[in-house]
Amino acid sequence: MMKRTGAPWMPADEFGRSLQGIGLNLLVSDITAMTDFLIEVLSARSVYQDPDFAVIEISGGTLLLHADHTYLDHPFVASVQGVEARGAGLEIRLYGVDPDEAEAKATARDHIVLDGSTDKPHGLREAYLLGPDGYCFVPSRALFPKT
Repeated sequence: MMKRTGAPWMPADEFGRSLQGIGLNLLVSDITAMTDFLIEVLSARSVYQDPDFAVIEISGGTLLLHADHTYLDHPFVASVQGVEARGAGLEIRLYGVDPDEAEAKATARDHIVLDGSTDKPHGLREAYLLGPDGYCFVPSRALFPKT
């Protein structure tokens, strides 16, 4: 059951036709909690948000958030029912997002830091942060070549 009151920000069919490339859609238990995490920790920008749905610009891409209750008549909702940490095995990699800054913000807000900012042999400095519902976000930036 939809919780939004009033008209959506744009007609759903118009928004759907505007999407291109690859998209990420996360089912979340709390739109506000996930949106706040993305903005406060990972420097995302909210394009639109209501209690049912959010459109987030992050690291050059678009992330769509759907509240669990919007999927009650959809078979996919069974994949998250009773699951504490969602997205098992999924890393949402955010290239060009400062891992040290994101880690500091996550720590200050009592989010889980799975692995602190570390230089990796594949040329990136990255951190592993758990957002609401247990999704794993990996902010990273390229390391400068050694001279």
